[in-house]
Amino acid sequence: MLSANIQAGSSTRAYREYVTRSWSHVLPNGKRLNLDALAALAEPFDVVGLQESDPGSLRSGFINQADYLAERGNFPYWSHQPNRRISRVAGSGNAVLSRLQPNELLDYALPGRIAGRGVLMARFGEGKQAWDLAVTHLSLGAKSRHLQIGFLAELLADSPRLVLMGDFNCDYDSPEMQSLYRKTSLTPPTQRICTFPSWAPIRCLDHVLVGGLKILDYAVLPAAGSDHLAVAVTVSAPR
Repeated sequence: MLSANIQAGSSTRAYREYVTRSWSHVLPNGKRLNLDALAALAEPFDVVGLQESDPGSLRSGFINQADYLAERGNFPYWSHQPNRRISRVAGSGNAVLSRLQPNELLDYALPGRIAGRGVLMARFGEGKQAWDLAVTHLSLGAKSRHLQIGFLAELLADSPRLVLMGDFNCDYDSPEMQSLYRKTSLTPPTQRICTFPSWAPIRCLDHVLVGGLKILDYAVLPAAGSDHLAVAVTVSAPR
């Protein structure tokens, strides 16, 4: 599995580029090459969760980036959850690309001081072999994250086999994260790996949490110029 904040296909390799390349937040120039590199990164994986995927606006050239990545990466199944749109200039959301056919797809808006955050869920498998995937992108503010994580804890409490991935905007052992570990089957990652900023990572913001599954490998990968590194995991299910 892979979790990646793709920064809507933009490229940022230094703090100064948030200013010098600010045009990339409203114009589509250069994003196609980054998306092609992201598709090549994603293709070896069975399931991919995306954050900051543009559903189709001026800055993406009116291309649904999840659709584009699914086609270029040869994923037969995909779903996108648009969460925030700024007129026709920019949009953002979560997405799932999969080689496995989901039995169910659900999306929820997350609470918070400012609207525009959500969680996209997919269920795979049948009966006791079923497992749930949730992809999310939490708020920058700790108070809003506390509300959002409380919502996720209630939503995911009854899932015995579970993967929650995304950009949490906090470390996995932050105080607001503890309710997830108390109320769900989720456990913290097996190791702390920092993901932001991608060119000199010092903050651990992006995580893949699992419950009822075993992590065999946990690593980070460059995400085609995004300011976040992607998180790659290999998991197995107990017999």
